[in-house]
Amino acid sequence: MNQERPVRIRAVQVLEDFTVRLEFTDGTHKEIDLEVYLHGPIFEPIRNDPQIFRSMKVDPRMGTIVWDNGADIDPDVLYYGLKPAWMEMEQELAHQAA
Repeated sequence: MNQERPVRIRAVQVLEDFTVRLEFTDGTHKEIDLEVYLHGPIFEPIRNDPQIFRSMKVDPRMGTIVWDNGADIDPDVLYYGLKPAWMEMEQELAHQAA
């Protein structure tokens, strides 16, 4: 059975502020503002220190961008432009409260 491999991140280039240019394994390139994805305690030092943000690298095994503190972002979310998980949770909670 021929199963397609999921698209992963091959390279990252920091542009300005929280914007990066990502190169994916299918050859596509996307410029993405990561600020909306940097939510929660693990991302706090990354949000607050541009040098830590710029220290991101591609983990070839995981196929996504990672930081030294263990933070990473799901490559499918970045490739398909999906909403961050925290946003979906907030929307779900708001919907339940309504």
